[in-house]
Formats: sequence, C-alpha cells, structure tokens
Amino acid sequence: MPVHTSACPRNCYSTCGLRVTVDEGHVTAIDAHPANRATPEGPCLKGLSYLERSDPASRLLTPLRRGPDGTFRAIGWDEALDLLATRFLDLRARFGPQAVLYYAGSGTKGLLNGVGMAFWRRFGGCTTTYGDLCWPAGLEATRLTLGDNRHNAPWDLANARLIVMWGKNAAETNVHQMRFVDQALAAGGRLVVVDPRRTQTAERASVLLQPRPGTDGALALALAHVIFREGLEDRAFLAAHVLGWEAYAERVRAWTPARAEAVTGVPSAEIEALARDLATAGPVTVCAGFGMQRYQDSGQTMRAILALLALTGNVGRPGAGWVFANLQTQVFGGLKDPLDFYPPERPDGVVRVGVSTARLGRDLAALQDPPVKAAWVERGNPLCQNPATPRVLEAWRALDFRVVVDERLTDTAREADLVLPSKSLFEQTDVIGAYWHPYLQLRPRLVDPPGQVRPETEVYWDLAGRMGLDRTGLVPPGGEEAWLEARLAPLPGVTLDRLREGPVLAPGAEEVAFADRVFPTPSGRIELASAEAAARWGVDPLPDYTRADAPGSFPLRLLTPNHKNSIHSQFIDLAVLRALDPGPRLLLGAEEAAARGLREGDRVRVHNARGGLVLPLRLDLSLPRGVAVAFNGYGAAHGGSVNLLSQDLETDMGHGAAFHETFVDVERAR
Repeated sequence: MPVHTSACPRNCYSTCGLRVTVDEGHVTAIDAHPANRATPEGPCLKGLSYLERSDPASRLLTPLRRGPDGTFRAIGWDEALDLLATRFLDLRARFGPQAVLYYAGSGTKGLLNGVGMAFWRRFGGCTTTYGDLCWPAGLEATRLTLGDNRHNAPWDLANARLIVMWGKNAAETNVHQMRFVDQALAAGGRLVVVDPRRTQTAERASVLLQPRPGTDGALALALAHVIFREGLEDRAFLAAHVLGWEAYAERVRAWTPARAEAVTGVPSAEIEALARDLATAGPVTVCAGFGMQRYQDSGQTMRAILALLALTGNVGRPGAGWVFANLQTQVFGGLKDPLDFYPPERPDGVVRVGVSTARLGRDLAALQDPPVKAAWVERGNPLCQNPATPRVLEAWRALDFRVVVDERLTDTAREADLVLPSKSLFEQTDVIGAYWHPYLQLRPRLVDPPGQVRPETEVYWDLAGRMGLDRTGLVPPGGEEAWLEARLAPLPGVTLDRLREGPVLAPGAEEVAFADRVFPTPSGRIELASAEAAARWGVDPLPDYTRADAPGSFPLRLLTPNHKNSIHSQFIDLAVLRALDPGPRLLLGAEEAAARGLREGDRVRVHNARGGLVLPLRLDLSLPRGVAVAFNGYGAAHGGSVNLLSQDLETDMGHGAAFHETFVDVERAR
C-alpha cells in the first residue's frame, strides 16, 4: 500500500510531519515522519483521530440551506452558488462591498488560505477582522524587544541547563517539546514551572511557582530586582546589546520580593532562589505560553519576562533564549496579500473596514455607515470561541445572510443560512509552515473529496465566475500545484518535488536565533526601553505592572485553558476522543468549594452578570483562592461555551483577546 508524506495543518505548535497510508482510495494509517526532527514520535491522539475526522460518515457532504422553518435541507452546488452570487451582488450594490464580513480563523494552516482574501479583493474589498484570539500580545512584545519572532530550533532545548515553562502546559499543548525537556533533564538540567495550576508539565518540574493569575508581570519585575540588587546581571552583554537597561534597573528597584509576594502570593524566598538560578544556572531557556496572553496588560507582562533573558545574557546562545513564536517558516510573509495587516496600515487603498476579533460582536453592532449585512466564516467558530458569546450571537443573528464553510456543524454553522462542506487535510494539496519548528511541509491530495465536498479554492473560482469578477489570484480546479509552485519560486531549494520527499528546512532557518547579536529593532539592540511601544500602544516605554482588583461581587477569576483532547473547539465531537475526555467541568480549590458548601461531583452554576453555565464540579487541590478553571472549546452541544461569561476586552498591544479578565461566582445548581 502506498505511503505518502503529509503534515498536520491545525493551529498547534507541533505541526507534525506525517506518513499516511492510502488503500483503495481511503486513508488507513497515520504515522510519524522521521525527517521532522521536532516531531519524530508522530502525531498525538488528535492527529491519529483524523481517521475518524476525515471519514465521510462523520462529516458534512453537501451544502445545507436553512429553510423558513429554521431547519436545514441539502442542496446542490448550482443552487448554493446562485444564492451566494445573488445575495452578495445585491448587498454590494445597495451598501458597498464592506457590507460583507470575511471572517477567516486560524483553525487550518496553508498557503492556499490566501486565496480567500484574493477573492474578496476582486469583490472590491470587504469588512475583515484584525488581531487574534491567541497570542498577538506576546508576538508584539517580542517584536518590540527583539525585533523579530524567532527562537532556537526545538531540539536545541536539550542543551539548556535551566528551563522555565512560564504559563505553558507543554505536556498537553506542545507534547513534542517535552521530549527535548526530558533530554535536558537527563543531562542534568532542571525544569521550573510558573503556573497558577499544578499541570501535567508541573509534575515533571523540580520547582513550581504559582502566582495569582494576572500577576506574572509583578513576579518578573521582582526577579529583575534581585538580579540587579545582587549584581548578577551580565553587564558586558547589557552594555553591548541592550537599550534601556539602566532605566529598567531603576524601574525594578521598588519591586522587592516582599512587595511581589504580597501581589503574587509567591513566597519571597522562592523569588530570590529563581532569580539567582536565572543568572547563574545558564544556559537558560524560557518557554512562554498563552496563559499570560489573556489579560489586559499581557504585552507588558511578556516584555517583563523576556527582559530577564536580556539581563542575564541568555539570548543568542545554544540552550538559551525565548521560546514563544518561531516564525522562521513564515517565509510567505512577503507574498501575503497586503490586506493582511493590523489597522491602520492599509497600503493599497482597497475599500475595507476592520473589526477587532476580540470585540467582534460589539464592533459589528457599531458599524452603521454602512452596516454589515452578511458574513462569510471559514476556519473558525466565532460563536463558540470569541469573547462575549451573547454579543457575538446577537450581532450574528442581526445579519441578513450568514455563510459558514466547515467540515462539521459547529455552533456557528448551526446559526448560518448556508453551510458549505469543506475539504479534509487529505483532499487538496497545500504547503504549510509552523510556528514552533523551522520546517516547511507538504500536505498533498491523497484521496478524493467525498460526496459533494469541494475545496474552498474551487468554490471561490466558480463563485467569481458567476459574479463576473476578475479571477486574478484565484485557483482554477486542478490548478493548485501550479499556483503553489509560483509562490514557492522565490524560495531557493523549496519545490513541491522536494516537499514530497519530506519536510524541508525553511530558507535561512537557524539553529540558534540571534547568534549574530543582530536585532532588527530601531536601535539595533534588544530594547527594554521601547519608544515604539509608547507611541503605538500608549504603554510605558519600559516593562511595567499595573493591575486593578477583581470586582467584589464576582470574586473568582475564571481561567479557560486548552486541554489535550481538543484544539479549542476542534476535535471535540469525535467519538474516539470523547471516550477519553471527562467533558466540560469546573475546577475549584478545596477552600473555595468549602466556603460555598460544595463537594466533588456537585452540579454547580458558574455565573456573572453576562450569563451562566451549569457544570460538574471537580476539586483541584492545587488551585489557590480566588481562581476557577473551565476548559474552552465545549459549545452549545455541551451546555454552552465558557465565552458566555467572558468580556470583549483587548490586550494592551497586538489586539489580542483578554479572556482571563472574566470574574464569576459559583453556586450549587438548582
């Protein structure tokens, strides 16, 4: 049976290389691709579950149109395309092209994703989203500090003597990284975890620091205080490569360990010990997760944590550095459509309006001149995953025409007027990068789409024809490989033929990032003092920490992390994974549960002024007072999304979503 190179395209760190077996037109096995050094163990359970996820029996196979009674009926592509063309042309004539929202999520990676925006350019523009739900505060903080988002190769982590996992549960959300953690530990290194929860990753650590959620910035400032107070900073590195360190030394002078203990709850002795280790136990790598991305001051927090590596000279060395985003494979950046920028950088004048991903419902409702009247959603599930679900749902239902492209009936698809079935990863050739390892990988077409499923590129091509639009930049049926080769042409040594053999290192991929000590910042140095941060985002030029207290009427901060059996709302409906998943639940510490007369297994109502959820209670003895945890990804089929409770607030930079600025209380369900 033939075995083919492929790769997992989900929005996950690992982007696993795969070897896929096909027998008589069906995928029958999924295994590791040994040429991807970052993922040699092969896919996780989610990756293995593609056998079910791609099975026609578990997917949408035909377009669905909502009838007057609210139920869906299956229709053919001619009816679907005629409906799309008629509605979109009518809306453009009456309101202009910006009357249509194009919402493209990050659920599937691939170079062909850019074809969607090419279509909307031909339409004359549209309303789009800016920002991101996951990590833009950290991306921007890193760019402002180092000039670029890249880090050492994943396998270099084995060279670290001290690894700090800060706000990251790699054992569940970046499982292949733990292989290199284990190699470092076997060589005598140590693992420290900073996390409010005792996670699976923390079980492997020698030290766990548990700051109160949202106080990571204060902890980082206190660590810097100790480093400067004891003269442990790398003065030569600072003098040669760091801008603003003297002012930062003054800034952190007031952040004594005792002050930080009062804010964070971390004992001052533990702060002192970690500060000394950061300065003396090198090389040190800090692996930063998404946990700190979800507060209003996330960008400043990330700058403060990253500053610790600059103070100790742990940048540009083997086994050292900042592991957050490795965008070395984003070599297509220069090929991206010029619409793909944060506002207000709109370089081409195409008619366009932007709404914040984090404030989607609020911003859509506010647009009145002209109003948004229709939406096209692909690779995303905003009625489950975006903040403030009630506002998003209200804005969605106010639209005249709603289109969703998906493999399955998600929360968003169930509220659509037209649902278009999308391809699986095995049904169209594409090229994907990663944001953890430095490989480009091919995702080839291995089987035919089942039923009436068509790749999105074919839908755009046919729709453009029906609407009389210019098809420049679009992909004709069967033309994917020629289109991809043209985009790969500027990249030396990267061709589809090479990619068919296995993963290919991106041009310019580095084993050690910033080894040349060249930082593409305005000063050419690591910038602890950033004039751009102040000018662009209105924050202090130096990393700082300012927090408000929790509202008293809802005393529990609700954290909504990912869990190992899903990627947000993806995979959550697959039977093979449901069998292993305990389902939605609320985690609460013993003291908070006892204060409310609650016990393990009770049905509890988690609520605030925006809404409520009923969940089974699970006691987590590691959780501190003032904290509750409910995993994101579960939707209406499981009783509702955690975003029924969240606020539509942005982070201080990057237009991220401040999910963890959600406060609730818990009571026994009646």
